[in-house]
Amino acid sequence: MGEAARQTADERWVYAFGGGTADGDATMRNLLGGKGANLAEMAKLGLPVPPGFTLSTSVCTAYYELEREYPSTLAAQVEEALADLEAKTGKGFGDAENPLLVSVRSGARASMPGMMDTVLNLGLNSTSVKGLAAKAGERFAYDSYRRFIQMYSNVVLGLGHDTFEYILEDYKERQDYELDTEMTAEDWKAIIVQYQDAIQKERNEPFPEDPKDQLWGAISAVFGSWMNDRAILYRKLNDIPQDWGTAVTVQAMVFGNMGETSATGVAFTRDPSNGDKTFYGEYLINAQGEDVVAGIRTPAPISRARADSLGSDDAPLEEAMPEVYAELTAVADKLEAHYRDMQDLEFTVEDGRLYMLQTRNGKRTAGAALKIAVDMASEGVLEPKEAVLRLEPGQLDQLLHPTIADDAVRDVVVRGLPASPGAAVGKVVFDSDKAAAMAERGEDVILVRVETSPEDIHGMHAARAIVTARGGMTSHAAVVARGMGRPCVCGATGLQIDTAAGVFRSAGREVREGDVITVDGAAGEVLLGSVKMIQPDLSGDFGTLMGWADEARTLKVRCNAETPVDVQTARDFGAEGIGLCRTEHMFFDADRIPTVRAMILSEDEAGRRDALTKLLPMQRSDFEEIFRIMGGLPCTIRLLDPPLHEFLPHSKDDIAEVAEVSGLDAEMLTRRVGELQESNPMLGHRGCRLGITYPEIYEMQARAIFEAALNVTKETGETPEPEVMIPLVGTRAELAILKDVVDGAAKAVFSEVGETIDYLVGTMIELPRACLQAGDIAQSAAFFSFGTNDLTQTTLGISRDDAGRFLKTYEDKGIYEKDPFVTVDRDGVGELVRLAAERGRSTRPGIKLGICGEHGGDPASVEFCHESGLDYVSCSPYRVPIARLAAAHAALKST
Repeated sequence: MGEAARQTADERWVYAFGGGTADGDATMRNLLGGKGANLAEMAKLGLPVPPGFTLSTSVCTAYYELEREYPSTLAAQVEEALADLEAKTGKGFGDAENPLLVSVRSGARASMPGMMDTVLNLGLNSTSVKGLAAKAGERFAYDSYRRFIQMYSNVVLGLGHDTFEYILEDYKERQDYELDTEMTAEDWKAIIVQYQDAIQKERNEPFPEDPKDQLWGAISAVFGSWMNDRAILYRKLNDIPQDWGTAVTVQAMVFGNMGETSATGVAFTRDPSNGDKTFYGEYLINAQGEDVVAGIRTPAPISRARADSLGSDDAPLEEAMPEVYAELTAVADKLEAHYRDMQDLEFTVEDGRLYMLQTRNGKRTAGAALKIAVDMASEGVLEPKEAVLRLEPGQLDQLLHPTIADDAVRDVVVRGLPASPGAAVGKVVFDSDKAAAMAERGEDVILVRVETSPEDIHGMHAARAIVTARGGMTSHAAVVARGMGRPCVCGATGLQIDTAAGVFRSAGREVREGDVITVDGAAGEVLLGSVKMIQPDLSGDFGTLMGWADEARTLKVRCNAETPVDVQTARDFGAEGIGLCRTEHMFFDADRIPTVRAMILSEDEAGRRDALTKLLPMQRSDFEEIFRIMGGLPCTIRLLDPPLHEFLPHSKDDIAEVAEVSGLDAEMLTRRVGELQESNPMLGHRGCRLGITYPEIYEMQARAIFEAALNVTKETGETPEPEVMIPLVGTRAELAILKDVVDGAAKAVFSEVGETIDYLVGTMIELPRACLQAGDIAQSAAFFSFGTNDLTQTTLGISRDDAGRFLKTYEDKGIYEKDPFVTVDRDGVGELVRLAAERGRSTRPGIKLGICGEHGGDPASVEFCHESGLDYVSCSPYRVPIARLAAAHAALKST
C-alpha cells in the first residue's frame, strides 16, 4: 500500500468553498484540480459562485492504491462538508420540501475538456422531485428528474445513452411531438416510469432512491473516469502524467432551464480562434450547461458585435438580458486581470441572477495564443519572457503549415461556424474508428459527424480536420479541435449526414465517403476537392515573440538538410547553421546514381577513383549551393554513411533494367549485389567502416567540401564554416585514420588554390562504446554530434523500422513513458549522452557538442539537451521554430 493510502488518520481530503470564503485558493491547483482551485479563488474574490466542496486529488491517488476503496476518514469529512453546504444554501439533501440538488464534476490540474464524467441534478428521487415541483413548477422538476436519471444511468450505472434516447423518441413520435419543449409535466412523468422500467430490466435492480447512495456512486464514477479510454488517450496526447489524478467537485445546482429569465453559457475573455481582444461566447435561454457544450442545440452569440459578424438572427445575451450581460463582462474583466491570462468561463443565469460555475485559462489556437501573448506583453500585463512561456512549442506546428490561397477556386459545398482556423485536405470519413485506421495507413482524412463526443477523441486526433452538423463555437468539437490545432467547421445546419448510405448532402449536392474535400476553418467553409494552398506568414507577432525567445535561449538551433529548398526553408525559419547534411541523399539523384553504381561495382581502387572523379564536380556543386544559402554559418557535413548495397538494384527486373541502361553485365551485377548484401546492415559495413575500407570515397567528399568552400568565399566574400563529420565511430583509431584523410585532402586543395579556410573534423556519436570512450575519442575530435536515432537503436537494441509492432504496447504498459524514438530516453540514452559530454570535455574542454537526431525537434528532448549543457540541437527545417521556442522555455524554466 502506498504512502498516501497509509497515512489517512489526519489527512485532509475535503475543501469547502462559497459564501465569500474558501478553504483553498488558485495556488492549490495540484491538490484541488483546476476547477476546485479556481472555484475557491472566485469565491474568495467575492464573485457569485454556488457553494460546494472539493475532494482532492489525494483521494484519487488513495482510491487507486486501495484498489477502488476510500480512506476510512473520508466519509466523515464528506458528511461534514455536506452539512455545511446545506447550511449555506438553506436546503436539505434529499429533503421532501426544499431539496438540495448538486452537480458532481471532475477537475484535474490540467484542463481535460469532456474527457471525464459529470452528473447533474443529483439528489432527486420520487419524493424530493415533488418538493422541487412545488417550488419551481412541475414541468421543470420532472424534466430535471428525467435528465438526472438518464445522465446518472449512463455515467454511474453504465447504461447506454441510446437506451433512453430510443424511449424518448418513440414516445414523442406516438404523441406526434417534434421538440422536447412540447412535452408536458405529465409526459415527463410517463417517460420517467419507462426509464425506471428499463433500468430495472437491464440491471435487475431499481434506480437508487437514497441521495447519499447516489452521491457516492457519482463520486466513484468520476474518479473511475480518470482511467477511461478517452481520458487515457487525451493524457497521452497532451503529456499529462497518470499519477496526477483528478479532484471531484460537489456543488449546489443552479438552473438555467427555469424559463425565459434563465440561461446558461460559455464565454472567453478574448477570441480563442484568433486572439482578438473581444468578449466572445455563446448562450442558450432555458437550458442546462451540458446543452451548450455537447452541441445538442446550436446556441446564440453573447454580444451584438459577434452576432453581426456571424450573421446570426438570434438575440444576443447583451440584448436579451442587458443587466446580466453587464455583470458578466465586469466579472470577465476582473478574472482576466486577476489571472493575467485569457479566461474560459462557464455561467448560469437562474431567474435573472448570474452565477459563475467555472473559470480556467482558455484553450486557444496557436495563432490566438501567439497574439494574446504578444498583446498582453504590449499592454504591460506580461513581461516578454512570460509571453514566451505562454506559447507551447508544439503549438507552433499550427502556424507553420499552409492556408488556402486567395485566388483558389472555392467550390463551397457546406457552410457553418468558423470554429477552429487553418485548412486541410482529406477524404471524407463518418466514423472515428475508421478515421483512425485510415490515418494509421497514411491517408489524410476529414472526420464528418452530426456532433462529436469524448468517445470521438481518437478519430479527431487522427483527422486533418473536423466538420459537424450541430454545435456552436464552444461545443465539444470546437474546443477539442482548437486544442489539437485541427481546422474545424461546426453548426453546419444544412448538412445532412446519412452514415448508413455513406454520404452527406448539402444544398442538393451529395458527397460520398472517401471523396476528397478541403476544410477552411477560418471561413467556416467546406470545399469540394483539393484546393490550392499558400505558405504561412511568419512576420508580425511571430517575429516579435521569436525574437524574445532567441534572447532568452542559450542553445543554438541548426537544421538537418541537404537540398537547397530545405536549406533555404530552414534558414528562413531561423536556423543558425546545418547540424546534419546527409551526403548519401545526393547520390540518389537520377543523374548520379549510374556513376555511384559504377564506383561501387569497380573491382579495384583505380576503377573507383575514376568514378569518384566524375562525382567530384557534382558533390562540389551541392556544397556550393548549401554554403551560399548558409553564408558564414557552420555547416556539419556527414561523409557517406549507409552500406553500399543500398545504392544497387535488388530485384531481378531492376538488375536487368540497370544492366541494360548502364551497359553492365547482368550476371556480374547480380554477383556484386550478392557480395554486398548484409544480414544486419544497420550494424554492418557502413559509416566510418566504409571510409576505412575505401578511403578514396571520403577523400573525394572532403575535397569537394573544401573546393566548394573556397569557391563560395571567393564568389560571395563570406567564408563558410565546414565541419566534416565522420559517422559511426567507435574507437579513436578509426577517427584518427579518417581525420588524416580529411586533413590530407584539405592540405592538397589549399596548396592548389593558394588559400585556406578554417574547418573542424569531428564525429557522430551513435554507439554506446563511443559514449564510454568519449574522453579518448575527443582527443582527435573537435566536435561531437549525437546521432540519437541510431544511438537509441544501439542502446535499446530496438530497430526503429520494426519497433511499431510493439512500442505502443510498451507505452500502454508503462514500460516506456514515451516512444524513445520521439523523446529521448533520459535514463538510458540520455545517461550515455551526459556521460559522453562529461568525458569529452574532460580531455578537450572546448569541444562543441550537439545532437542531430530527430529528437532535436522534440520539445522535451530539447529541454534535456539544455539541462545536459549541449551547445546546439539540429532538426528538420519545419521543426526549427519549435526547437527555438523549446530552447527558450528550457532556459527560462531553469532560471
